[in-house]
Amino acid sequence: MADLGTAERPLRVAIVGSGPSGFYAAAPLLKGETVCTVDMFERLPTLFGLVRGGVAPDHPKIRNVTKVYEKIARHERFTLFANVKVGEDITIEELRRHYDAVIFACGAETDRRLGITGEDLPGSHTATAFVGWYNGHPDYRDLLFDLSQEVAVVVGVGNVAMDVARILAKTVDELRHTDIAQHALDALAESKVREIHVVGRRGAAQAAFTPIEIKEMGALDACDPVVDPAQLALDPVSEQELSDKNKAKNLEHLRAFAERTPAKPRRMHFHFLAGPVEIRGEGRVESMLLGRNQLEGDTPFKLRARPTGETYELPCGLVFRSIGYRGVPIPGVPFDDRWGGIPNEEGRVTENGAPVQGLYAVGWIKRGPSGIIGTNKPDSLETVKCLLEDVPALSPCEIPSTRAVHDLLCGRGVRVVTLEDWARIDAAEVAAGEAVGKPRERFTRVEEMLRVLEG
Repeated sequence: MADLGTAERPLRVAIVGSGPSGFYAAAPLLKGETVCTVDMFERLPTLFGLVRGGVAPDHPKIRNVTKVYEKIARHERFTLFANVKVGEDITIEELRRHYDAVIFACGAETDRRLGITGEDLPGSHTATAFVGWYNGHPDYRDLLFDLSQEVAVVVGVGNVAMDVARILAKTVDELRHTDIAQHALDALAESKVREIHVVGRRGAAQAAFTPIEIKEMGALDACDPVVDPAQLALDPVSEQELSDKNKAKNLEHLRAFAERTPAKPRRMHFHFLAGPVEIRGEGRVESMLLGRNQLEGDTPFKLRARPTGETYELPCGLVFRSIGYRGVPIPGVPFDDRWGGIPNEEGRVTENGAPVQGLYAVGWIKRGPSGIIGTNKPDSLETVKCLLEDVPALSPCEIPSTRAVHDLLCGRGVRVVTLEDWARIDAAEVAAGEAVGKPRERFTRVEEMLRVLEG
């Protein structure tokens, strides 16, 4: 038998997930000296993971990175298996019979919980659900958010929390010409939300949002940011954190907000050193009890928030939590429930501390939910480097055939969406958007996407 990674016997790699980390893993595999074929599996008929389903509709430039991914996907040794659920439509054992290596690039699909009383009251939601809803993700299409409430609380001070707060604060005219899902635009047009409270458990210097995200809050048509100057006073250790240029710029924007006199009909209040203690209400969210925190520690960038015991109550009708994400276990794949990801060493999947031959991980499922889109590139390169180092020790798969995988899925009645199929869905969305002055009009149900292919 020819050596793995040669023209006679290419290294066969399956990538589970079509987001940034998956494509950044595919690129070096297809361009390197080791001859590889890459088959990418995606559970939806659409591509690009959080670039499609997580990036806010009013940030279209961020989505331009998909042009890079489309170029990767056009490589002659790349095959797409979309609308296929790994672990359900095809098992991990079956993947391993058809591929020499499997890379998991499936991200972190669920939110971390606050772990407080009242978290599951009607009116309390995850940021993932709200973001998926306004981006037209099929998983969240039919959710309802009671936007008749006048006060909303967003727990978290990362970029996703900023997206949620900003979408709540924007007028319909500010969103009308984006690719926001039409059902969300219609609901937001009737929104009565006038007060938005953004809550961070640590101080202003520790906020995780980027300068561009916080700067945008000062340029909204109908909403003013409100910041208490007293909350921007920093302890000596926090002052040292301003050596990070982004942290310093964040403080600059917040201090400018603190000097403004609110005059617009909506307000966005920032609460630092405050942590959720309880969500209260009879039958639905009516208020949130917040505890005041203080920072402890003497090492910059490692300060912790500690409750002081002092609390205050904030009346509200909606709560969105955005405090981090967790992966979802896949049957047959090791999973660490403590932090919500696949245990690994430099991308090599491990079980009980030992590497599992042929299994690898990239992206959030590998390292946890951190970084921006570009962070996934070096992360994926690290994993691919390890995979290629392991090639001499890999056991060749039993059935080295992409056609066999396709036949297996079709025999089970799975409607595999190919790259050409995705191009048709994509073109149909763009055409529908042009008709109403938007970049695209998203299909929000899998049935609608497949109906395009039937036509």
